[in-house]
Amino acid sequence: MLRLAGARLLDDRDYPAVRAALAADPVGSCMVSARVEAAGLDPWRLGGELWAADSRPVRAGRLTGLCFAGPNLIPLRGNASALRSFADRALRRQRTCSSLVGPAPQVLGLWDELSSEWGPAREVRGDQPLMALEGDPLVPADPQVRTVRPHELDRYLPAAVAMFIEEVGVDPRAGDGGASYRARVSELISTGRAFARFEDGEVVFKAEIGAMSARVGQIQGVWVHPDRRGGGLGTAGTAAVVNRLVHGLGRTASLYVNGFNAPALAAYRRIGFQQVGQYATVLF
Repeated sequence: MLRLAGARLLDDRDYPAVRAALAADPVGSCMVSARVEAAGLDPWRLGGELWAADSRPVRAGRLTGLCFAGPNLIPLRGNASALRSFADRALRRQRTCSSLVGPAPQVLGLWDELSSEWGPAREVRGDQPLMALEGDPLVPADPQVRTVRPHELDRYLPAAVAMFIEEVGVDPRAGDGGASYRARVSELISTGRAFARFEDGEVVFKAEIGAMSARVGQIQGVWVHPDRRGGGLGTAGTAAVVNRLVHGLGRTASLYVNGFNAPALAAYRRIGFQQVGQYATVLF
């Protein structure tokens, strides 16, 4: 059994307890649930590790702390002691994650433990309402929003890059010329999870279903062309993606949004989204 500084690497013996922990908060845990449902707990297939603060396998009952360590560090649950154990384990290796993201109390608590070694952060977004919608949107969906087709990748990609730069503050093409980001966008398109409204061959609205578990789909990358903002395209377009999730895929629609983005918050509330939690993100 692998142990390091109190945080334990989970394995298949822990699967029932992990599934129970994820099921307790299906919206908040969607990003991790999607990975676990597809890959189990093996780190190679999972694309990261799942850690627990418990010192021994928990075949039944409740995990007191749970954290995913992969491209992002996602602490899903845990008190101060659990977060210290996760920080201890994280600090034994070189940082490879691009962000901390997840429930705000756990993210901000873990960042308190890590900031002296990993800081300063490029940005700390401590107020990100986590929102969900299980039924019909309250506004009409845009009938011109549809799934993006594989041959449309080159027309869709500039909008995806523009969204990423605007939202995250860095160019996703940096480092490898955009090969990895292009591959990620291509995967979303090929699996039917990228949506857009095209006008004269140009994307004027886009959004994607990022993580998708058996119960929840998380909408991401909502973007409207700068020349078309203020006309309701974002609201109607997002409603179309909600319809696809709720009626086409049988999932609860979810998303999280920066608290300072008042127009987006207002739009999501008009659609019918309600806040169900609070997220935070630390960007490196």
